[in-house]
Amino acid sequence: MITVDELRGIRIFAPLPQEALEYLVGAVEDIHLVPGEYFAHEGDERALFVVVEGGAEITKVVNGEERVIGVRAPGRFFGEVPMTLSTPFPASGRAAEASRILKLDVTAFYTLAAMAPSIPARVAGLARRYLDSLQELAAEQPETDLRLIGPRLDAGTHQVATFLTRNQVAFERVTLDAAVAGETYPVLERADGSRFAAPSMREVAVAAGLDVEPSATDYDVVILGAGPAGLTAAVNGAAEGLRTVVIESLAPGGQAGTSTRIENYTGFPFGISGDELASRALKQAKRLGAEIVVTRTVEAIRPHGDRHEIVLDGGETLRAPVVIAATGVEWRTLPVPAVERFLGNGVYYGAARSDAAIAKGADVCIIGAGNSAGQAAIFFSRHARSVTMLVRGPSLEASMSRYLIDQIGANAGIRVETRREVVDLHGDRSLDAVDVVDRETGTVSGRDFAVVFVMIGADAVTGWLPHDIARDEHGFILTGADAAATAEWTADRRPFALETSTPGIFAVGDVRSGSVKRVAAGVGEGGMAIAFVHQYLALQRTEAPA
Repeated sequence: MITVDELRGIRIFAPLPQEALEYLVGAVEDIHLVPGEYFAHEGDERALFVVVEGGAEITKVVNGEERVIGVRAPGRFFGEVPMTLSTPFPASGRAAEASRILKLDVTAFYTLAAMAPSIPARVAGLARRYLDSLQELAAEQPETDLRLIGPRLDAGTHQVATFLTRNQVAFERVTLDAAVAGETYPVLERADGSRFAAPSMREVAVAAGLDVEPSATDYDVVILGAGPAGLTAAVNGAAEGLRTVVIESLAPGGQAGTSTRIENYTGFPFGISGDELASRALKQAKRLGAEIVVTRTVEAIRPHGDRHEIVLDGGETLRAPVVIAATGVEWRTLPVPAVERFLGNGVYYGAARSDAAIAKGADVCIIGAGNSAGQAAIFFSRHARSVTMLVRGPSLEASMSRYLIDQIGANAGIRVETRREVVDLHGDRSLDAVDVVDRETGTVSGRDFAVVFVMIGADAVTGWLPHDIARDEHGFILTGADAAATAEWTADRRPFALETSTPGIFAVGDVRSGSVKRVAAGVGEGGMAIAFVHQYLALQRTEAPA
């Protein structure tokens, strides 16, 4: 606990009367930090921090890279901008070395201001100087190593752009009004002059500097899938000292990563987009030491007692005592002839914020009645000329949260048509129109929709798993008591709650039978799984021969 004498040695507090100093002794937080430890994060609620010992670095993510934009020596403070403007922190603060820092919350600051008016005046003056430096950073043009060239409605270009965006890779997008004769798209160019025509996702990942190869063959935990459940398991596993690798076939975020807005996730009062949530979890997992490998698929799992084998595409084999299946689900395809011809050229599964350019000024059709469809409708109504939701059932009430129904009902730019289904698609090189049937009357009408987002439910894709891992009639993985009731479970103990019918293999998130298909539930299961993993590994150690 800091003393009055120590406070007098800090320049900003030195002139304060005894009464004010005595108040501060009981009001401030006296924080001791190790090097690299953060005391404030960008977006946190406002407070004022004063460096007593050591030093602090002020950091901000600029063009996707965290930069040190300032330092604070003993006697200097941080938080002047949010305290002056009543805003969240515009940057983060961390200890540059072993440090001691005082924190004044809002109540303490304004109580002190009433006792000593010189304090808020000094803070406001420094805030003006700090804002000037932030404006210079904001004016910087982003520097990117990648340049993506292709027509606006080219399916391959859209696929690569989505991949880069979801993997948090900055790139320059060059959109062509029309394809150049004889040219193959998309074209990906690097700053070093290398050029790739119609690259595979693996080639894109390598060009972007993403990890496509595990750094080792032996791990404590191999996690399959980087959705909310998988990333949470990675965060917790790495934080608790487990050597952890995540194998992801495309990009972090899973199906939730394509959600334009998640309004009911605890801790975000104004909602958060799926890609932003995935971005934060990805950075956290990497910072704690988890490996994230993308564009790799798992072809087989070979259960082997206390150490399972995970076979990747190309034949590379990983070994680990624990495997966590967090592969999620895949969107159901639209049961319409020739739908494959329009994928990426007017028909899209799921919807992300990066798809705003596709919807700009268009008449958008959204097929589906779940929360993802509702979130997409609200988001695209800000960009499209019109948004029409086609719902197979009689209403939205059976499948959508009430807050979304109310927002859609109050939005004049969204039209909801019930008991409607798309039965055909039309267009030459891209989608021009669709046929919609009214299931009550049987009438089919042509509609001029050039952009269609499909969100009609999702299925588990688990047919590749070994027969030792039991699944329900819909392909979802059985765990816990359900797994224990199957013939596949042969161990002389009960499985852990998230353990499958194969000891040491766990399932979390949407791919698990009986799971609640919500982001928060997947996050919870990802954290729970690591707790069970520790129990399982402890059990293995006690059973191992001496």
